[in-house]
Amino acid sequence: MNIRKVTAADLKLGMLLPWDVYGENGALLVRKGHMIASANQIEYLVERGVFEDGQPSSILSEPPSVLRKLNAAYLELHTLLLAASQGAAPPDFRRRLDDIALMVQAAVDLNVDIATASILHNQEQAPYAARHSVNTAIIAMLLARARQRSRNDVMTVTLAALTMNTGMLEHHQRWHDSSAVLDSADHARKLAHPELSVQLLRAAGVNDEAWLHCVLHHHENEDGTGYPHAKVGAQIPLLSKLVALADRYCARVSERSYRPTMTAHGALRDMLMEARTTLDTNLVSLVIRELGIYPIGSYVRMINGEVGVVARRGLQSTTPHVESVIGPRGAPLEVFLQRDTRNELHTIRDVLSNAQVAALDAPPLRMAQVWGRAAVA
Repeated sequence: MNIRKVTAADLKLGMLLPWDVYGENGALLVRKGHMIASANQIEYLVERGVFEDGQPSSILSEPPSVLRKLNAAYLELHTLLLAASQGAAPPDFRRRLDDIALMVQAAVDLNVDIATASILHNQEQAPYAARHSVNTAIIAMLLARARQRSRNDVMTVTLAALTMNTGMLEHHQRWHDSSAVLDSADHARKLAHPELSVQLLRAAGVNDEAWLHCVLHHHENEDGTGYPHAKVGAQIPLLSKLVALADRYCARVSERSYRPTMTAHGALRDMLMEARTTLDTNLVSLVIRELGIYPIGSYVRMINGEVGVVARRGLQSTTPHVESVIGPRGAPLEVFLQRDTRNELHTIRDVLSNAQVAALDAPPLRMAQVWGRAAVA
């Protein structure tokens, strides 16, 4: 490897950096995969930056992308569930669902931080119903693995999450887009969807009882206030509880017309409150332990006034690593700054919603700016 200076010929607008760029003192300036978004960034890196030259460009041309895998899963799932909801599932329905489940698992295995951050930052890529089901599958899979469940059980919760709402698919987008309260007919449809989902899946050739029980019971509550069968506590299968928790978290952080979008931090806080009645206390604690108090992708404001995005976990749940995107005086940063929130100046002060960040006139965040080439859409 040769250390050489960055030149203007190495850079162009819109490109993703193929190498880490360092200052002349050896400090990391910009991580590999950062997107060049302005001429000022180019000028900054040309003036100060050096990099290790020698990695073949062919290796860097088409890296695996978590977002591409998830976006493909959204679209394939939407087409497949639409057919099943109309009673027209293809003969290879089960095989194709397995393929989608494996695609989601591959995305998580490639980079779990990007997969979980996509739930907050990749909300415009597909119809809500399919996107929500894939997002729920990501979280349910993480929870099942954290409980050290078998590979079969991990696959079961993944498939159940992908198909849990088949019975209300034709109404789901309409409900998502509407700001009105559900009328009596739509409310009845919502209450009936777990049982209808199971019926449609059986008609499509699914006969895995663990999977079907997961779908059937994913809206049951610990205190018996859930539906469709008002199950209580231990009567509810564990795998169903994992899907249910993932479903609630993903629904609350999704943008919807009928209620403000919750921050991930706020969603977890509410679920912790519900653990006193409707949710399993130990499993809610598991969710918080796996996602962190400040889940990956959350916007936070630090003590020094900077606003950043939680990029990865820290040594403790209260001290994640943050990419600062807005400076202390409110100006968007040309080059994001890596912050370790163990540092007193960079301690997290509060959590911001997407709307609060948008009000600061921040440009739209491209995930590749924070997480690199594996987050290219």
